[in-house]
Amino acid sequence: MAAALRLNPLLSTLAVILVFSFTEATNSSGFTVDLIHRDSTLSPYYNASHTHFDRLYNAFARSISRANRFKASLQSCNSIQSNVTASNSGEYLMKISLGTPAIDVLGVVDTGGDLTWTQCKPCIKCYKQDPPLFDPHHSSTYCNVSCKSKSCINLDRKAVSCGERNSCFYNYTYGDNSYTSGDLGVETLTFGSTTGHRVKIPRIFFGCSNNNEDIFNEESSGTIGLGGGPLSLVSQLNKYIGGKFSYCFVPTTSNVSSKLNFGTNGLVSGKGVVSTPLVAKKPSTYYYVTLEGISIGNTTFAYRTSSKASASNVGNMIIDSGTTYTFLPPEFHKDLVSALLKTVYAKRVKDPKGVLSPCFGSKGDIDIPIITAHFTGTDVKLKPINTFSRMDDDLVCFTMIPSPDNLAIFGNLAEINFLVGYDLEAKKVSFKHADCTKH
Repeated sequence: MAAALRLNPLLSTLAVILVFSFTEATNSSGFTVDLIHRDSTLSPYYNASHTHFDRLYNAFARSISRANRFKASLQSCNSIQSNVTASNSGEYLMKISLGTPAIDVLGVVDTGGDLTWTQCKPCIKCYKQDPPLFDPHHSSTYCNVSCKSKSCINLDRKAVSCGERNSCFYNYTYGDNSYTSGDLGVETLTFGSTTGHRVKIPRIFFGCSNNNEDIFNEESSGTIGLGGGPLSLVSQLNKYIGGKFSYCFVPTTSNVSSKLNFGTNGLVSGKGVVSTPLVAKKPSTYYYVTLEGISIGNTTFAYRTSSKASASNVGNMIIDSGTTYTFLPPEFHKDLVSALLKTVYAKRVKDPKGVLSPCFGSKGDIDIPIITAHFTGTDVKLKPINTFSRMDDDLVCFTMIPSPDNLAIFGNLAEINFLVGYDLEAKKVSFKHADCTKH
């Protein structure tokens, strides 16, 4: 069975601004966050001179950059580190406040990273940013963290040293030679909302960075880690949210905000919910699942890779809301492309920019076969909007791409109009088809 592809040009879902709308911090129902697309007119990254198609190709470049950073982290399997992502490959922007009195911080949310950090005074080397630098000396609630503290020990030992007065000092270098370094601190974190309600949460560990290179540009002042490791904001908020959060990405042409839910608000339940286990692997930052195969219509292709170890291991795919496209091992991707060429009855054309394949020439609707991702214990049926994008007025392309070095990533285009829920206590991730404009 095939479904007609009716796609308007898509914007990138790679980065959005997060605006918090909280219930009381002690309320077990949790809280919900509005998500605004990176390329929205409300975003500081918005460039009016870019077309819809420019934004999709830019998203492709950001996805490749991000995949390379995942590769660098996975090669150091014993490290627990933040996968810092530059603004041109950024994920989300989230406004929080630090310290007493509170100073606003606009950070790039990193679902593939743990450490939350911001640029601080005095700065040895900082990139230019629009928001003022955080000054720990002007906050009555700031404290440096001792080298002997559990939080310091939870950092990658190769990236930690003792600073002045036995304080914990970190220095992270990434695959693209960017770096960030500074003091691990503890501070009061304040969340605000458009309704004016503010909730303070004491003793949140974060990085007070004063030496950074090639990290972001001036719109943001750091990163906010929502990964699975012990120092992530998700882990530190665990007593409020119980390890539960979910999101629902609207189609990128929608004027309605997406939602990110925490706590019991983040439970995905009811008719149509399917779940697959989250796999514990190192680094613990990432959310791993096991992809067993993909079906094109009635034909199923088993997951395969040139690396026998990767193919036989569970946890062979990372779910990452910050990567736009879905990455598959080249051999496996080739199987799917061959099947699509036999089942999509439209003229095959080359992507003029040479980045996506296969592509088909059509200004109207084309019939796309049902594509199903087979995860351990469940099947997730993907709709055409999850697997194909209109890249130009007469060009439609497959949005699963061959990955560098057999790395598999389930990207955010594949997650549009799904409620995707993470339950870190039950160790599972759940999917439910939804009209995300209503969630």
